[in-house]
Amino acid sequence: MLATRASTAKRLTRSFATVADSASGIKVAAIDNGQPTAAVTFLVKAGSRYEPAPGVSHALKSFAFKSTAKRSTLGTVRESDLYGGVLFASMSREYLAFTSEFLRGDESFFTSVLTSILTSSKFLPHEYTEYVLPVVRDEATAASQSPSTVAVEAAHALAFRTGLGASLFAGPHIPVTLESVKSFAKDAFTSGNVAVVGTGIDSARLAQLVDKALADATLPTSSPITAAPSKYFGGSTRIDSPEGPQTVFIGFGTTTPSPVLSVLNAHVPPSRSLKWPAAPRQFATVTSVHLPYSDAVLTGVLVQGADANSVTEAAKTVVAKLKKPLSADELKTAVARAKFVAAAAVESRQGLVEAIGSKIFSNANTSIESTLAALDKVDTAAVSKAVSELTAATPTFVVVGDVKTLPYADEIGL
Repeated sequence: MLATRASTAKRLTRSFATVADSASGIKVAAIDNGQPTAAVTFLVKAGSRYEPAPGVSHALKSFAFKSTAKRSTLGTVRESDLYGGVLFASMSREYLAFTSEFLRGDESFFTSVLTSILTSSKFLPHEYTEYVLPVVRDEATAASQSPSTVAVEAAHALAFRTGLGASLFAGPHIPVTLESVKSFAKDAFTSGNVAVVGTGIDSARLAQLVDKALADATLPTSSPITAAPSKYFGGSTRIDSPEGPQTVFIGFGTTTPSPVLSVLNAHVPPSRSLKWPAAPRQFATVTSVHLPYSDAVLTGVLVQGADANSVTEAAKTVVAKLKKPLSADELKTAVARAKFVAAAAVESRQGLVEAIGSKIFSNANTSIESTLAALDKVDTAAVSKAVSELTAATPTFVVVGDVKTLPYADEIGL
């Protein structure tokens, strides 16, 4: 087991030591562990942080795999089925991700499918009305019925206001026009805004495929999309909701990302060394939330339970643990947990893309070894300093549920 872990780490180090530029000007990174399947993801700096109006990025994401100059929507689906592949799109506050998963050997076709989204999407009015808008509405409705999603969305709005504070979802009262989606796509789909991540494929081979796919329809080479630097504010809000468990988000933000925050985030929630512990289950659950961005971090916990009393007591415990100085053993445990989380994340395709997305665009070291080494350097003094700085600023505090009984920030020690 240890030998296997070491071997995986070495492969990651070798494959992601540097990020290469293809001849077309697009950054490409790939890792090949010899698995029977492969995947390619086109990352585009077109998340909600960069959208010109609320909901535009959400709508653009939902336009993925619709009609292009090369294929109709039906043609894309049927051809992908013939190859046994899977296509999907996702988004974060900084990136849109267009992904294909397939059997090794079929990478040429699926790279062509993904490239055509950027170079020749037709943005047909009937597809926008019949396919895109219904999906946008359904996803927004589902998000509004999830207390944890509502809490995290509200936390971003409080923490950063604009930019990273923009919602991932289109609002029900602000219409998104087809013309605004097309205009945003024109600005975002340029070579400086795009990076390609592959798994189960060699980076040189992937760069060749990208260049080949762009030989006939090149991407514009305008300057990358930019956004105003993030600024942390914090604040408190209470959202009355009859849906789901009682929920409290306790968080802090900073515009100075640091491995210390990962260690602190690993320390605060209760230990979960056993997936199914023999001890009685707690009435409230505490889940860590650590969301690093290119120039900011929002870190904290979600406390959820069936009743306000259990949530309040669990929240008090979290705050007390945050303010208590770490012992040497607690620091060692927190560092080990943070390293495990970081290493486990890159073992999945989605986790790998999320972990190295911003690093590709900034030409930073994308190896897992560099991340683990940075965590190893965290000491108690650095953690104490981070806690002092975070708690001196305004916390981000959100309650979702029965606002009459859920606690206020000062009632749990903030």
